Amino acid sequence: MIPIGEFPQLHSDSVPEEAKSTQSLKVCLVALGDETFAIDLRQVREIFEPESITPVPGMPAALVGITNLRGTIIPLADVRATLGVSSSVMPKYAVLIRQGTQQVGILIEDVPEICTIQLDDLVAPSTHPGATRRPMISAFFKTEHQLSAILELSRLVASIAETATDQKPYHHNEER
Repeated sequence: MIPIGEFPQLHSDSVPEEAKSTQSLKVCLVALGDETFAIDLRQVREIFEPESITPVPGMPAALVGITNLRGTIIPLADVRATLGVSSSVMPKYAVLIRQGTQQVGILIEDVPEICTIQLDDLVAPSTHPGATRRPMISAFFKTEHQLSAILELSRLVASIAETATDQKPYHHNEER
């Protein structure tokens, strides 16, 4: 039997136990344009394919309409313009998220993937050049081949709600 002292020492062996990070975050990766974004899995209710989208007059630009999901009316948001992402393809799916008491479906182009990110791998948005034009991003991390961003849903939902309150009320008998 080989004595334990003769085995090569690993770098992780020299890191004190309390310094090792085991904190991680499960996220739902979603494709919007050519970019990948992550949503905290704790805020994802479900992913679905909207059967139909009914436009509602007077809604803010980010809210494209509503859909019926098993008897519940869900507002649908297309956040590609808000995030500065190309919108050449019509999204096929929606990810239903809950932020506080609000629920909204965010239209996405590709069915998401679930993954786990180590919190040590996150990069603060202030260190990334795209952060100033994208205040809805809370952090960046690297996936297999590209840099991805974690969406800050509280800011995203607040910006949609804010644009809704800035809208002029719609009256069906008004001249346009």
